[in-house]
Amino acid sequence: MNRRELMGMASVGVVAAAFISQRVIMRSSAEGGGNFSYNLTDAQWRAKLSPDSYEVLRKAGTEKTYSSPLLKEYRAGTFACAGCDQPLFSSKVKYDSKTGWPSFWDVLPKATLKRPDFKIGAPRTEIICSNCGGHIGHAFTDGPKPTGQRYCMNGLALKFKPAA
Repeated sequence: MNRRELMGMASVGVVAAAFISQRVIMRSSAEGGGNFSYNLTDAQWRAKLSPDSYEVLRKAGTEKTYSSPLLKEYRAGTFACAGCDQPLFSSKVKYDSKTGWPSFWDVLPKATLKRPDFKIGAPRTEIICSNCGGHIGHAFTDGPKPTGQRYCMNGLALKFKPAA
C-alpha cells in the first residue's frame, strides 16, 4: 500500500466516523435524549407534531423550497420553535435570502445551538433549538451585515407569534 492509498483510506474513515456520529446524535435527539429542558418520547413528539413537522424537527428533514407560508411573513413578532414554543428569531432580523426558506441574519440570545453536520458529505452548521433539540435548519456565512450570517430555517420547524 502506498502513501496515496493510505491517505485515501484515512479520508474515507474520517467521513464515515462523522456520518455515524451524526446519526447517533440525531437518534438521541429524536428519541427525546440529550440534555434539553423540554423532552418528549418519540410517541409524544409524533402526537404533538404534524408528520411533516416531525420529519423536519425530529429527523432533520428539509421542507420543499418555497413551500413555507412563513416566507411571506413580515409582520412584527417572533418566530418560535414549532416543537416547544421557545422564541428563536425576531422578525426584525428576517430577510429574503432568495433561497426558498425563511432566513434570518441573527438569532435570539441562547435560543439555538450549533453543531457540525456532515449528512451530505460536506461540512455544514446545523441549527437546533436549545430547549428541545429540534432541527431548525442550517447557518451559512453568506448573509447580510452586520453578522454575515444566513440562518436558513425550515418553516415547518417554526411558528410565528405576532407582536401584541
